[in-house]
Amino acid sequence: MRAKERMRHILDTIADMFPDARCELNHRNPFELTIAVLLSAQCTDETVNKVTAHLFEKYKKPEDYLAVPVEELEQDIRRIGLFRSKAANIQKLCRILIDKYGGEVPREHAQLTELPGVGRKTANVVVSNAFDVPAIAVDTHVERVSKRLGIAKPDDSVLEVEKRLMKLVPREEWTLTHHRLIFFGRYHCKAQNPQCPVCPLLDICKEGQRRMKSAVDRKNKGKTVNLTSKG
Repeated sequence: MRAKERMRHILDTIADMFPDARCELNHRNPFELTIAVLLSAQCTDETVNKVTAHLFEKYKKPEDYLAVPVEELEQDIRRIGLFRSKAANIQKLCRILIDKYGGEVPREHAQLTELPGVGRKTANVVVSNAFDVPAIAVDTHVERVSKRLGIAKPDDSVLEVEKRLMKLVPREEWTLTHHRLIFFGRYHCKAQNPQCPVCPLLDICKEGQRRMKSAVDRKNKGKTVNLTSKG
């Protein structure tokens, strides 16, 4: 199976599994999405949503985040990992939004990545979800799944994974593919205990096949040990 045919098979399969895949970070506008994605680094979306439920009621616009001492903002997000550096980045980001962009989140990817705390992945999430610009953001789930399924090489960087996906996936499907790969990785092909025995992609997944073989070998070894001990 050629690379593009293999990718089409993967895309169709995960589309059937997760037809309603979407961004799970709660937000009402591009600014809230930017803050939510910034907070989500090394943190679950579930925890971020719990924090932003209160945060977004207290802070509506960039000026609001600058109207309080950074220590107060730290306390508001202290359940989030790296909350001190994230609080500092939020205030720096808000200052730039006010000074350079009239308080609005810029639409250009290059402008977004210049904001404190906003890397390539965050910018991709914002442009695709807030402004409908096709993009593939590579988070830990997308990276893991891409490497397990052989879409990317094991030693590929995050940027290399993104480039491989952009090459193989039709541009109009980039954003949906990003969400579906995340759902596939979050709820099915998990970091620990992936659901290989019931995976519809097992036939093309060498990683899954190795895991299944190892499980069978361990089971057979256990039977041998039991028989030996009985003898």
